[in-house]
Amino acid sequence: MSTARIRAHRRLQAFRIAVFVLLGLFFVVPLGSMAAYSIRVPGGGRTLEFWKQLGQDPDLRGAIVTSLELAFLTVALMLVLLVPTMIWVRLRVLWMSRVVEFLCLLPLTIPAIVLVVGLKGVYAWVTYFFGDSSLTLTFAYVVLVLPYAYRSIDAGLASIDVITLSEAARSLGANWFTVITRIVVPNIGSALLSAAFISVALVLGEFTLASLLNYNNLQVVINLLGKSDSQTSVAASLASLIFAFVLLVMLSFVGRRRSARRATIVIAPAPQPMKEG
Repeated sequence: MSTARIRAHRRLQAFRIAVFVLLGLFFVVPLGSMAAYSIRVPGGGRTLEFWKQLGQDPDLRGAIVTSLELAFLTVALMLVLLVPTMIWVRLRVLWMSRVVEFLCLLPLTIPAIVLVVGLKGVYAWVTYFFGDSSLTLTFAYVVLVLPYAYRSIDAGLASIDVITLSEAARSLGANWFTVITRIVVPNIGSALLSAAFISVALVLGEFTLASLLNYNNLQVVINLLGKSDSQTSVAASLASLIFAFVLLVMLSFVGRRRSARRATIVIAPAPQPMKEG
């Protein structure tokens, strides 16, 4: 390797390190400031009292449970709606793929305030049929996560030959439910996990729809708590960020294990010819 190429390589490495350090400071400094503020005592010293209040405040505890339930219901409903629909479109009505893609990506172009105006009338009927519970936000959140979940699942389906797999399974007597649940879904597990994580992260951080529709979730309660107890609200915000980060690490770990398992190929030894006695 020539001297000029060595210098260029070193400059590139230095640039990468500088960018990594700057991005690290961009994320770590605010988080460190939040952590320091959440344990600071006004008169001096440190305390974990504000963190202990996260489990003692009934409103905050209820909001945490509600947000987790919303995340679970949103992921479940999103997968039930999207996965069979996208598989069926690829297998039977491929000409509808552009229409489905347009409908799923449409929420990206509509501001949240416009969505609220449109959903306000719909939620009058939702309240009539399902009651005035915060869990009814599931229907609105499914609309919000559609663009991100669609892209993730579409990438997973594009990476496998859905038509060949389904035809092989059908030729062996499998019904469509078996094809979807036991043939296609296991092959797009990483894509489904990515869609689920994106949905959970969006639901846990969503504030606008819940606030304007007059429902309480974690972010709405944190905002209300910040008006009376700022340090506890900062501790709750930091805890929610840490929870989302842990989910990301778990998702990447599961994805790596699945990729490594698929990449492992066991080659059986070729049979040796029999020697004549």
